[in-house]
Amino acid sequence: MGQDSETLVRHILKLAEDIFRAIKPNASPEWLTSDLTVAQLRVLLVLYTEGPSRMSSIASSLGIAVSTATGIMDNLVRKGLVVRGADSEDRRLVICTLSSQGQETINRLWALGQFQIEKLLQGLSLEQLKKANEVAEFLLFNVTTKSTNST
Repeated sequence: MGQDSETLVRHILKLAEDIFRAIKPNASPEWLTSDLTVAQLRVLLVLYTEGPSRMSSIASSLGIAVSTATGIMDNLVRKGLVVRGADSEDRRLVICTLSSQGQETINRLWALGQFQIEKLLQGLSLEQLKKANEVAEFLLFNVTTKSTNST
């Protein structure tokens, strides 16, 4: 296999896909019967990662129109997953925040992923775990360094 960056990145992504298929993640029945759409889940994830946000910021993060984001948000508010409030500095601006139920929904999704990773890691030797830890620390450092430099 060639050792250029692009080839290695593609190979790592392929390995990640193969790992995902091999561990056969079990989607809980609650997720399989959930009435959340993909668009709604994406909005919840934006609010989870970015925190309370204005509608224009959410729409921008998702690459959709503000009117589309508003429609999605209306449904999430109706489901009790998001709350709307006024900006403390400018009451004309609407700030959307995950409700406690919305936070719990995202936490359950995250926990499912964590469980799958834990199962995968439990099969490794101490030496392999040390290597995996080193890679994870390097990736985290790389991500945090890039995000700090871009702001």
